[in-house]
Amino acid sequence: MEFFKLRRRLSTAVRGHKLLKDKNEGLMREFLLLVKAYKEARQRVDAGLPNCMKMFVLAQITSSSEIISTALEQSKGELEIKVSERSILNIKVPVFDVSVKENNSYSLVDTPVDLDDAIIQLKEFFPHMVKVAELEQSIRLLAKEIEKTRRRVNALEYVLIPQLQESIKFIKTKLDEMERSNISRLMKIKEMLVSKTVV
Repeated sequence: MEFFKLRRRLSTAVRGHKLLKDKNEGLMREFLLLVKAYKEARQRVDAGLPNCMKMFVLAQITSSSEIISTALEQSKGELEIKVSERSILNIKVPVFDVSVKENNSYSLVDTPVDLDDAIIQLKEFFPHMVKVAELEQSIRLLAKEIEKTRRRVNALEYVLIPQLQESIKFIKTKLDEMERSNISRLMKIKEMLVSKTVV
């Protein structure tokens, strides 16, 4: 009974190992796609942010810092981020939907044109920064799941399956030994019976 139970466990472990390995490969594929998208988004942000900041610096150079500070204080906009989730191989990753509502109530007469351009550019640029944050979090979650799945695969491959195979081999050897001893016992009994009937 133990032999059959172990064989069933081994068969389940092998099937589970294959499924986990397939899941791990799928996760790695998705992970690499996310990393590629993240690199592109990050490069866009790294290239765009200095340009955006340069516009603010130009605005500060062409006007007094008091006027700029007042204009920035008055141009506060509303930022709305809707957080939803999508599933990548049963792992929930965040999706951020950003909308920026501009409120330019500062005086256009006192402020330089560079400030207007800087604020518009920042408004257009902000969703890219949020996208980078979304991709970073998705990569983190997938990396954690990949590590967990890999540990399970290794535990099955290098610990559980070999232990089960060893136990099955040991029980099979014992059963074979018992069968051989039973056969030899039966042959002796048959021999004894034959020798009695002859006499």
